[in-house]
Amino acid sequence: MSNIAERLEKLGIAIPEILLPQGVDLRQWAVIACDQFTQDRTFWKKVKEAAGASPSTLNLTFPEVFLADDDRVQRIENIHRSMRHYLDSGVFAAARRGFVYLERDTPFNCGRKGLVTAVDLEQYSWLPGARPLIRPTEGTVPERLPPRMDIRRNAPLETPHILLLIDDDTDSLLQELGERAKKNAPAYQGELMLNSGSISGWFLDAEDDWAFLAGGLEELSRRALTRYSAGDAAAQTGSPFLFAVGDGNHSLASARGIWEEYKAENGKSSPVSSNHIRCRHALVEIENIYDPAIQFEPIHRVMFGLGFDGVINLLSALPGFSGQTITSRGELTRLTAEPVSGSRFGIISGSRYALVETNAGGIATASLQPLLDQALNNSVSVDYIHGEDELFRLAAAADKPTVGILLPPVQKTGFFETVARYGPLPRKSFSMGEAEEKRFYIECREL
Repeated sequence: MSNIAERLEKLGIAIPEILLPQGVDLRQWAVIACDQFTQDRTFWKKVKEAAGASPSTLNLTFPEVFLADDDRVQRIENIHRSMRHYLDSGVFAAARRGFVYLERDTPFNCGRKGLVTAVDLEQYSWLPGARPLIRPTEGTVPERLPPRMDIRRNAPLETPHILLLIDDDTDSLLQELGERAKKNAPAYQGELMLNSGSISGWFLDAEDDWAFLAGGLEELSRRALTRYSAGDAAAQTGSPFLFAVGDGNHSLASARGIWEEYKAENGKSSPVSSNHIRCRHALVEIENIYDPAIQFEPIHRVMFGLGFDGVINLLSALPGFSGQTITSRGELTRLTAEPVSGSRFGIISGSRYALVETNAGGIATASLQPLLDQALNNSVSVDYIHGEDELFRLAAAADKPTVGILLPPVQKTGFFETVARYGPLPRKSFSMGEAEEKRFYIECREL
């Protein structure tokens, strides 16, 4: 057993003690990731209505739509109070050591596979120039970390929406783990709230399954050293790039920040306690980038305080800029998605549509995001929107200048190589699926 744990530890993996609720309707317990629908308070009202008075992860998380409200401190206190109450009142069954293999059907894709595990925060860093085992795929905004750290600091529980990607082009590791897991009865199974599909999870708590996971990750690590060594200095020194953060990077960065605080307060010479071990790890779900049920979607932008013509003028600074008026949403969506040597963006405000094209190479956000950042001030802001329908809904607002920027599709091929060579992409460059497909909070771990 110790040998298996040591092998996994070298791969950044710890075997967690997972908590699951007992006697609770999954449709009320499981809630979508807190960083979704950040401009839609009506959606979160529906979530609250769906959860009702039942124990729910809604009470354990902080939907970011409310993050700027005046009651932030009180909300965080309530979250910590709910966590302690759930731990003390029998909401959870006894903790079970192992991993959870899960399969998710969404309104858009079926059979998405994942593995819930804990990762070593010492093997992750978002700092510029860092090349650790676990790497962010998008830029990290330090200003976004303090409120998230406030939530995790002194929290007795965590529940994850962090998704890590592996580069398994055979799509075999999670598939074979699933075949092993499904020999037993599911640990949970059911529909998700608000027509978000269904999910099933099985425990993997046998040592031979853990050994199989270790062997699979070791093989991916060997492949990584071969594939990325040409452009990755860390790989050349024997430090592979094994996991890419596909979702929830700011939550993982916040967990790392709290771990750094813990080390500073307790010192390296302090005895290794259970609290020390728990604080050093974070609960995540691992998925394979080549899973057919995972679609990479662009994260669109919406500009507040800058009108249609203002946005067109702003984007005219793009290299090789050209623009044309478009007459319908369907035509704009089709043209934006067409492959070109540079990038295309759809511009939407009310019933006005335009197509902007640039000859800038690379991922579309690399040329777009710096221009948007330059335009921000006290009266101009930007938000990041998952889903085309939500973007068009917001861009139709007439009460203030609002402009949607529709981004082109994102390709999976060469994704790991790009991050290994160049580091993180611009922030909010892509999304793993539509908003409704985001991770739902289910599993918990005591901190």
